[in-house]
Amino acid sequence: MSPNAEPPLAPLVANVESVVFGKRAAVETVVAALLARGHVLIEDVPGVGKTVLARSLARSLDTPMKRIQCTPDLLPSDVTGASVYNPKTLAFEFRPGPVFASVVLADEINRATPRTQSAFLEAMEERQVSADGDAHPLPEPFFLIATQNPVELAGTFPLPEAQLDRFLVRVALGYPDPGSEVKVILAQRETHPLERLRPVLDLARLKEAQVAVTRVPVHEALVGYVQRLVAATRVHDQVLLGASPRGAISLVRAAQALVLLQGDRYVTPDHLKRLAPSVLAHRIMVKPRSRVQGMDGAGVVEDVLRQVAVPIDLPPPA
Repeated sequence: MSPNAEPPLAPLVANVESVVFGKRAAVETVVAALLARGHVLIEDVPGVGKTVLARSLARSLDTPMKRIQCTPDLLPSDVTGASVYNPKTLAFEFRPGPVFASVVLADEINRATPRTQSAFLEAMEERQVSADGDAHPLPEPFFLIATQNPVELAGTFPLPEAQLDRFLVRVALGYPDPGSEVKVILAQRETHPLERLRPVLDLARLKEAQVAVTRVPVHEALVGYVQRLVAATRVHDQVLLGASPRGAISLVRAAQALVLLQGDRYVTPDHLKRLAPSVLAHRIMVKPRSRVQGMDGAGVVEDVLRQVAVPIDLPPPA
């Protein structure tokens, strides 16, 4: 790829950015998770654009998005579907739920009960739903975006570690900078910019890109660097539970996706260091005392990034 050429997937990022202003790093991280065949947890305060980001990405992909509004009375069958008796055939037939879509938004997922939250586990990891002894495969690709509000905790059910570990990345949008906030206000004076958004990538090309991600070269020394990073989170003196092997795999795959997204040739330490907080922080459980003192998973990742030596003078892959 020539230095001046536009990355092949740049139009997808640009299309989402035409609605979500001033959040390029977050948009790239979410798109990288999509290309890596992972899932995304967007955790932030109300009104900063979590749902808008999910909807704009779905519209950019030319595929319908199914939205699940999570509430305490939501049942697992409301997510996965259920078997319904058909009097014409005298048999039970499976009726798919809203999780059977290429892009699924689980809005305020922490307001669903643990029983309902668990309905997402099989879908996220095995990309299928089991009902009455039968396995029903989900559409391919399958991409889950979940949102949650970390401020209002009344009536919520914190996601268990097993489910957090199944999200490839966790991102926060934060408040926009003054210039971007002015653009947001001006863009919504008459209509929402989502109404003008048009698809820029079909599912066939998305599948090709997801396959291409797996072919992005990663130097063996960088794989060792990732292993040392996750190992360092497990022995950190303020950590109760460190990052899992799934976290290491996810970091490498997310970095490969970011390389493809940005039009680079191979994974570098900079790709890994940029994505490490989004990929690893939510997989780390700090000790209660450390949490009270203000330490969290992101702080642990910052510590290990400073402590673990970065491989240098790596020859570019052939």
